Amino acid sequence: MSRESPRALAARVLATVWQGARLDEALRQAVRLDYPARDAALVRELCYGTLRFEPRLEFWLTGLLKRPLEAREPELHALLLLGLYQLSEMRVPPHAAIAETVEACRHLFKPWAVQLANAVLRRFQREQAHLMTELPQHEAAYYAHPRWLLERIRQDWPDHWREILAAGNQRPPLTLRVNRLRRTRAALLVELAAAGIAAQACGFSAAGVTVLEPFDVRTQPGFAAGHFSVQDEAAQLAAELLEVHAGMRVLDACAAPGGKTCHLLECCPQAQLLALDNDAGRAQKIHQNLQRLGLAAEVKVADATQPDTWWDGRPFERILLDAPCSASGVIRRHPDIKVRRRPEEVSALVAMQAQMLAALWPLLASGGKLLYVTCSLLAEENAAQVDKFLAAHADARALPIAAHWGVASPPGRQILAGESRMDGFYYACLHKA
Repeated sequence: MSRESPRALAARVLATVWQGARLDEALRQAVRLDYPARDAALVRELCYGTLRFEPRLEFWLTGLLKRPLEAREPELHALLLLGLYQLSEMRVPPHAAIAETVEACRHLFKPWAVQLANAVLRRFQREQAHLMTELPQHEAAYYAHPRWLLERIRQDWPDHWREILAAGNQRPPLTLRVNRLRRTRAALLVELAAAGIAAQACGFSAAGVTVLEPFDVRTQPGFAAGHFSVQDEAAQLAAELLEVHAGMRVLDACAAPGGKTCHLLECCPQAQLLALDNDAGRAQKIHQNLQRLGLAAEVKVADATQPDTWWDGRPFERILLDAPCSASGVIRRHPDIKVRRRPEEVSALVAMQAQMLAALWPLLASGGKLLYVTCSLLAEENAAQVDKFLAAHADARALPIAAHWGVASPPGRQILAGESRMDGFYYACLHKA
């Protein structure tokens, strides 16, 4: 049986994303272990890139088609978009991009679809210069973000919205977090350099290392040995802000896949940490990361909004609430958010965040600290959310965050996507009287 071409496989993955699947999970299921590494890399590039620029590619495709595609042709739709992506953003020779995409179409569809793909891509090639000059007149296409999200970011960040949107279209850096129980950062940098991997220390996280040329971390022996993990620098700041000390009872309320859980324990292995998540499959990833890094924590599959089902009645001195959110600050890492997220979902997420804060606050000991975190850029999930909570809880006050990163967004602090190469994160520290 002949192996499926990278473009055909990428089209199939994209079709599942449009049906609601997460991109990383769709890729994991579609790309078999025996699929050639070079072809797998191309599938990944086509999927990530097409989704990253999807609003722009859709705009072009609508103008290039005489009539819209039928809904039952999602893979043809995907092939046309990834063909446009190759011609507009990749360094694939145009003749090869067109020929290979049309060939993939030939294996998946009837002759009429092959002719359509050939005509659309060749017309784009002829008219590309003109189509590019028209882009600034169409904001959603020009900035390659959904209209609703573009408008909300502009409303919340009138002085920064263009830079935020530009960052959302960039390839993210590969950032590592050294396990300081097993290696120093200096030692990890030496080991990476010896392997021919250029890297430098992060500016804000004491455990962070930014890799200048991304590589497959699984090929570096130190990864399997638990010397380091993959985690954006912005996410690494949580452990420092929570200030965990030996013997403290700590709750990580939405812990999967366990990056922040593990970092907290790397900073203070003597903490009594409970990692909670309501998804059994994702909770398993917490166990896997703890084992690889040589750490120990209690892990429970439970709903943070229902403490009666899992809490033993003993208060926590520290609570980390990395709340479910729009993920608008990590679009560069998860470009499928542009097509999967809907504006009405944000309201539901805001309600869930408020429910979690209200449910967890009684579990915090007097004098304790709750760190509220999102990877969102939207004020309603961040500053406005925490303001409402503070107004409703007389025993809560926001602690100032004195830092050289981010911008003040009282009662917390916001890292804007792309700032110092970091993802977009919001942090607020709440003290209980």
